[in-house]
Amino acid sequence: MPTCLEVARAEYPLRHGNHKLTPLHGRSLIPALEGRTIEREALFWEHEGNRAVRVGKWKLVAKGKKEKWELYDMENDRTELHALAGEHPQRVREMARLWQRWAEQSNVLPLR
Repeated sequence: MPTCLEVARAEYPLRHGNHKLTPLHGRSLIPALEGRTIEREALFWEHEGNRAVRVGKWKLVAKGKKEKWELYDMENDRTELHALAGEHPQRVREMARLWQRWAEQSNVLPLR
């Protein structure tokens, strides 16, 4: 949405009629389309109850709301074959907290 708004030179409204809108999250992809870097804290996603966060080379993923987090080093293991959560428990906790904060702000919860 931020990309579409930037291309259209439009602003995201705070309200529509009598309804307060959920604040817009994300960043425009225009810099990437122009060959520049997009600065960001992390990438977050949720799909059908599965969840993930990517911070730099690290990717934290979990299948469904009850499965444990798995941690991968995407620079050295792009196919996600070697889970590293047991070797980096602090990183898992920190990234899981980031995901939780994003999920609460983005109305992702409760997971279904």
